[in-house]
Amino acid sequence: MLILLFVIVMWYSGLFFQSFFLHRYAAHQTFTMSKTAEKITFVLTWIFQGPSYLSAYGYGIMHRMHHAYTDTDKDPHSPSYDENPFAMMWKTKNIYQDINNDRVEVDAKFKKNVPQWKRFDAFASSRFSRLLWGALYIAFFAVFATAWWQWLFLPVVLAMAPIHGVIINWFGHILGYRNFKTKDTSKNLFRFDFLMMGEGYHNNHHKFGSRPNFGGVRWYEIDVTYLIMRFLHRINLIQMKPIKIDVQRHR
Repeated sequence: MLILLFVIVMWYSGLFFQSFFLHRYAAHQTFTMSKTAEKITFVLTWIFQGPSYLSAYGYGIMHRMHHAYTDTDKDPHSPSYDENPFAMMWKTKNIYQDINNDRVEVDAKFKKNVPQWKRFDAFASSRFSRLLWGALYIAFFAVFATAWWQWLFLPVVLAMAPIHGVIINWFGHILGYRNFKTKDTSKNLFRFDFLMMGEGYHNNHHKFGSRPNFGGVRWYEIDVTYLIMRFLHRINLIQMKPIKIDVQRHR
């Protein structure tokens, strides 16, 4: 069914650019790329996140704050301080918008080298852009949906990035297992992260924030995003930073 294929493609493509570009590049700078490649990736992120597009600048700063203040009252998103996922994501949205629109003072350490393309972000985050993508998605469903229940997937593709966010930032601090004792509540959601392309290894990531491979602590922890990054490094589209961490001793 074409609608299901569309949802799957948008789920994983949008998730990839959120993990690869916004998270591992903008927030953690686990690799470098040319300015041309960076701008192309901005555009690809907009294309595949569509109406839920997130700015690398706003996301990068907010995520650094999350690591600095995890599970405290300064954390932009923590189940420890919000009653439910909807309350947490509403607060996250407001903090993100305040950062992205320079409405709040941000410590310089959180802004260091975070990529920013103001003109493009202004367009990609605009109401016009979001409504245009929404209209295109609705038109696609109108043409290709063959049963009423397929329309239930429309809200999912319209709010894809926030859904990805709530899976990790809410459930990744409540459900799952831990490889490491950390000062926060981070957990690994899956033994094999089939759903979140490596982002689900949240406890591993909180233990080693600058490590590009979120998996690899146990044999079944396969980080798909990292495997794609290795390929992109091999063909010289990105340059991964060499980081050696002996995870064995920390189990």
